[in-house]
Amino acid sequence: MSAPVTAKRPERGQELDLRVESLAHGGAGVARLDGYVVFVSGAVPGDRVRAVVTKRKRGYAEARAVEVLEPAPDRVEPAAPGHPGAPWQVLPYEKQLEVKTEQVEDALRRIGRLDGFTVEPIVPAVDRWRYRNKLEYSFGTGEDGELVCGFHKPGSWEEIVHVEDDLLASEQVNALRRAIVGWCREQGLSAYDRRAQAGFLRNVVIREGRRTGDLQVRLVTSPGALDEEGLVAAAGGHGTFWTRMHDVGETTAGGETDHLAGAPQLREELGGLEFRISPEAFFQTNTEMAERLYSVAAGYAALKGYERVFDLYCGMGTIGLTLAPRAGEVWGVEVVEQAVADAMAAAQRNEVTNARFFAGDIRLAMRDLVETAGEPDVVVLDPPRAGLSQKVVRRVIEAAPKRIVYVSCNPTTLAPNAAQLTEAGYRLRRVRPVDMFPQTHHIECVAVLDQV
Repeated sequence: MSAPVTAKRPERGQELDLRVESLAHGGAGVARLDGYVVFVSGAVPGDRVRAVVTKRKRGYAEARAVEVLEPAPDRVEPAAPGHPGAPWQVLPYEKQLEVKTEQVEDALRRIGRLDGFTVEPIVPAVDRWRYRNKLEYSFGTGEDGELVCGFHKPGSWEEIVHVEDDLLASEQVNALRRAIVGWCREQGLSAYDRRAQAGFLRNVVIREGRRTGDLQVRLVTSPGALDEEGLVAAAGGHGTFWTRMHDVGETTAGGETDHLAGAPQLREELGGLEFRISPEAFFQTNTEMAERLYSVAAGYAALKGYERVFDLYCGMGTIGLTLAPRAGEVWGVEVVEQAVADAMAAAQRNEVTNARFFAGDIRLAMRDLVETAGEPDVVVLDPPRAGLSQKVVRRVIEAAPKRIVYVSCNPTTLAPNAAQLTEAGYRLRRVRPVDMFPQTHHIECVAVLDQV
């Protein structure tokens, strides 16, 4: 083992002895070498670690902790050691909530240069473990040549760490995954080799209706032959799909998908409404906390029953349909046509008559929507992690809603968007974090801005 090196600007591959001071947005620990910042994955504030530099830039370096030399005073034993989907499990849960709240406020004040708003107490998770309703697992080959199924090893794009009991998944999801993997082993199916770009099995994606108990499984492979009846039997009668991917990249989206057996869509209930989820459709991955997130959004919207609400980036209509009973009318816009079809079907299934959904790019569709529907009283935004483009912000400002409710999965993009809206005559009133993803750095929050 090479000796730790201390330098102002360390080289890639060097080992460093570091004391972690804080946590950055994105979850990495922050350490310093004579003022030079090093972001350390796998470390928490108070840890002294041995870390290997993985990337070096002029202003900072990135490193991966390989050994904890002195643990932080409040570090706890991990419930799922090495689980890449739970990097913050070594932090006490109350500390996780504290850090997430601080990071939301820090982003708004430091990045957005905003003040005069209230950060309300974070909504804690209902379940700290076994909360995900969708899991994507990768196939690989173990050291003994046996087929394994689990997650990518941190820092590796080709090595897969096998998992028997995934603590982010329910017992029945774990049982279904084990049945599928066992069948694949019996069949002698090979895992896709990401380096050689050869092999068959790539991923297995499992979804669960948390309220209904329904399960859905999708096996993702390279092109080739498959005993479809055997897979259906292994899946135990649940909705079963087979996707063939021609792309060499690590993705479960796209490809050619066949519905082999069982229900074509997964039934799930959210906020008293029933939704039907197609295999590749987006749906919040924590059902219980999605209900609480939408409850905060509804509280911030403060609808009286007559308002015209625009639900932008509406997806399959979950937020808009939740708000519809409290609104005069809801108009949803989403670029993904299948999601719009799902939203329309959900409105009909749940007998919601005051919600309409349209497919379109908000940058291009917003003016037509205003012309058709009239100016909105309330605009609800739920954009992707990248936030709103400047053009979308301009379109929202042109529509002149009295109130904007912004549901964000990334406070560092919420902050500049909120600043742009503030410059245009809105005021950020309140923001509330919601812990959708315990044991991780991911932060959801809801903000409300009113016309001044």
